[in-house]
Amino acid sequence: MELLIHTNGMNLSERLQAYVEKKMEKLDRYLPDLQKVNVELSQRKAKNSDQRRVAQLTIRDGRGTILRAEEKNDTIYGAIDSVVGKMYRQIKRYRGREKKQRRNGDVADILAEAIPPEFVIGDNAEVEESAPSIVKRKEFSIQLMSEEEALDQMMLLDHDFFVFTNLDGDTNVLYRRKDGNVGILQPTVN
Repeated sequence: MELLIHTNGMNLSERLQAYVEKKMEKLDRYLPDLQKVNVELSQRKAKNSDQRRVAQLTIRDGRGTILRAEEKNDTIYGAIDSVVGKMYRQIKRYRGREKKQRRNGDVADILAEAIPPEFVIGDNAEVEESAPSIVKRKEFSIQLMSEEEALDQMMLLDHDFFVFTNLDGDTNVLYRRKDGNVGILQPTVN
């Protein structure tokens, strides 16, 4: 397992690094094919003091599955403990889905039930007068996967969209619709 620790707005002391390494060792027991663990620790300005220290944990296994969790706390050690606990719950949910899919063999029905109705997105966005600018660019690797696997990934990450390459080699985007269902964008070249 490859462990990467990044900090933002704080120093990474030897004690803190050892604490993170000790906590991340245990993840290997719950997800044996774990390949990469990325830990981001940051200190932010916030009115509420218990929201200042942030720990973000992203893990990737051998099958390309990505799990992500973020927690805030008044101490960085508390944030690390909270994010690891949250990750354990996500791994348990992921492993449970995996077992249920293998047992039943009917992936489509399981994934159709996986989207709770409270994920409906409202139209609360305000339109700005000036044209928006690109403020962040992010690179990521795309894995070959079926639409069902991509939907599972989107639900595990708790994102509103997910970019993936389908089994035919075409890049697609899954997105959560306002009615709570999921749509897919399949680009074509004219």
